[in-house]
Amino acid sequence: MRDTTSTSKGSKSTAKRTDVINNPSFAEERPRLRRLRLPKRKLFRLKRIKHPVRLPSAWQITRTTCKTVWQARRPLIGVLITYGVLSILLVRGFGGAGDVGTLRQQFIKGFTGNPSQLASGLSTLSSTLAPANSGSSAAAGVYQLLLGIIISLATIWTLRHVLAGERVRVRDAFYKSMTPFITFLLVMIIVLVQTLPFIIGGGIYTIVMNYGIAITAPEKLLWGLLFGVLTFISIYMLCSSLFGLYIVTLPDMTPMKALRNARNLVQYRRLSVFRKIAFLFLAVGILVIVLITPVIFLVPAVATWVFFAAGLVGVIVANAYMYTLYRELLV
Repeated sequence: MRDTTSTSKGSKSTAKRTDVINNPSFAEERPRLRRLRLPKRKLFRLKRIKHPVRLPSAWQITRTTCKTVWQARRPLIGVLITYGVLSILLVRGFGGAGDVGTLRQQFIKGFTGNPSQLASGLSTLSSTLAPANSGSSAAAGVYQLLLGIIISLATIWTLRHVLAGERVRVRDAFYKSMTPFITFLLVMIIVLVQTLPFIIGGGIYTIVMNYGIAITAPEKLLWGLLFGVLTFISIYMLCSSLFGLYIVTLPDMTPMKALRNARNLVQYRRLSVFRKIAFLFLAVGILVIVLITPVIFLVPAVATWVFFAAGLVGVIVANAYMYTLYRELLV
């Protein structure tokens, strides 16, 4: 009788552990059970403290992201197709965008010996191709923002459940991922507010340089330092708040709690996290230029559509990269 009771208790405990492992929310939070005792956080600290756990390199995170995206390729393709169709219907439309022929001529002049024309072509690349991923009205801009939030939530939900070993359908990715919509939106508003120092600093620096307010080198250096300080403030806050967007999608999570958990994740390793995020933006920018430039030379008529498709893929890939980095921070 005693052996039977012990066996039943063991089976119950085994079943309980199995449920915890199979639950995606527990599976993601499981590495956090081993808490490291870190020094108390202070606003200003002269001595640098190294985090005991070293993050993987940006290339390792990129490889992990590629494997994750490949593992979840079927539902993500469905999410991507849905994103593209809704973007065309609600935001972009079927018309062309921009005078790509003029842009092509500027690139040709630049490559044939006039670097200023090439710089001009690069500077007008975004203004020429940007309408491919944006609308011409305020309503289209609102639709674009809402679609970005919906697709981000669907991508995060898909990745979380695929990594938990579950089978994911495209309709479930949209139906079941919308629960934290409001909390996700609130965290996004906080993230946008944290970009204000950078935006204000950039606006002030542009006005000072364009209107000749700063003439001498020390004056320009002083205004440049002011812009640098404001940029640093935004970067410092964003290095943690961006991960609040992924934490807030967990069950029973509030925006402020998500932001506090995000600050704890990046504690004493903000510089490393910043390098990983900067690598993402740099890699995406280089890939877009490498992809768009040959298309502008060879088939400029479809350049806006290629840029449109690259923008759609970029949203999903960027979310996958950031989600992979977030999971690495949990260890």
